[in-house]
Amino acid sequence: MNPRWLKTLKEYIEALLVAVVLALIIRAFIVQAFKIPSGSMLETLQIGDQLLVSKFQYGVRMPFTGKVLVPVSEPQRGDIIVFEYPFDPNLDATRPQLQDVDFVKRIVGLPGDTVEIRAKEVYVNGEHVTGPYVQHVREDMEQNPLPEDHPAITVDPKTYFDHCEDATSICRAKRDWMPAMKVPEGHYFVMGDNRDESFDSRFWGFVNRESIKGKAMIIYWSWTGPTNIRWSRIGRLLH
Repeated sequence: MNPRWLKTLKEYIEALLVAVVLALIIRAFIVQAFKIPSGSMLETLQIGDQLLVSKFQYGVRMPFTGKVLVPVSEPQRGDIIVFEYPFDPNLDATRPQLQDVDFVKRIVGLPGDTVEIRAKEVYVNGEHVTGPYVQHVREDMEQNPLPEDHPAITVDPKTYFDHCEDATSICRAKRDWMPAMKVPEGHYFVMGDNRDESFDSRFWGFVNRESIKGKAMIIYWSWTGPTNIRWSRIGRLLH
């Protein structure tokens, strides 16, 4: 075999290995792509949007553990984040496909905040919190499971957050009403912008800081298929 050919092959293999290693480093520490699979963040994010998620924004993390090695900044209220769904083998027994799946939602409550939902409206530390991104698409309103002027109650999250979906009136009530609850340290309360059609913290509780993979920064591609590329969305910054 020609030695020159062997040398060329070796150079190509070395270049390929370097490219693979760099790609893995970038994906692990700097940026990762994410595709929107559902309408829970409409109208902010459309099904078929493809995002670049900054993994560096919230610090350099140790792969496979979630531990922050080099702090950069902390997640803020209003950030759109990508995180691993808090799968519970018992409560999610009928949804095994959600194990190790990444979700994208918006942060509503920070560690130490008290979050409450009254008639679909969100209150954080007693103040009404909304924004132009909030969308309601259903006119139905479930009755408040608690009577008016009910005194503050202590709710065991393990009991309240039962991972239900809105197939029953009791579960839909959690979509529209939630007693005041304090977000634990190291955790976050998140919701989809499409409030009536989002499976979020109202149903399964708080997101652990170590489960957050990064902050969604920009839409780099958007389409529903080869014949429908949404050019106007490409390059759109997320906020």
